[in-house]
Amino acid sequence: MDIQLAAFTVVAAGMVAMPGADFTVVVRNALVSRRAGVACALGVAGGLLVHTALAVAGVAAVLTAVPALFRALQLLGGAYVLYLGVRTLRSLGRLREAEPEETTSGGRPLRQGFVTNALNPKAPITFLSLLPQFVPAGSPAMPRTLLLALIVVVLALVWFPAVALLVDRLGRWLRRPRAARAVEAVTGGALTLLGVVLVLETVRL
Repeated sequence: MDIQLAAFTVVAAGMVAMPGADFTVVVRNALVSRRAGVACALGVAGGLLVHTALAVAGVAAVLTAVPALFRALQLLGGAYVLYLGVRTLRSLGRLREAEPEETTSGGRPLRQGFVTNALNPKAPITFLSLLPQFVPAGSPAMPRTLLLALIVVVLALVWFPAVALLVDRLGRWLRRPRAARAVEAVTGGALTLLGVVLVLETVRL
């Protein structure tokens, strides 16, 4: 048994399952519909695929070498998360019937999930620092790193759609007007707070 591979899988699973902007935006879309939730989850996995590809290619090192580029991407990502949070809070008083584009098409949730994850510049830095720790000494780096990156993407493809399906399964209760408003208030507040923190972190650097 490959102990290092097993250890990486556990660490990566914890990273993927950690609540954050990805989790929150998937929950919000899953409350609209199962299709929207799954589409958003696939978008998040697509964003992770971009990050892992960057890490494997070593492009993430550029973000470390060019602080201005890192800060610009971080500010853009924080602003987008903040936008999603404010948009969610503003929609609290609206009826779901007024948002047919989100219930009939997976395009917008897919884009939200992808952009939320892809605009997080900390992710490629994390992968760049984490992946090499699980490459055995003397082994070819590229095949092993590709395998590790694939594990991360597969975990995301399992975890986030599962979250979306679970929220949809509980939708009978969660979509009740009072419960729906409460959940959207929490998710909108969480996204707004996270966006503000990300923006302020960038401004203070």
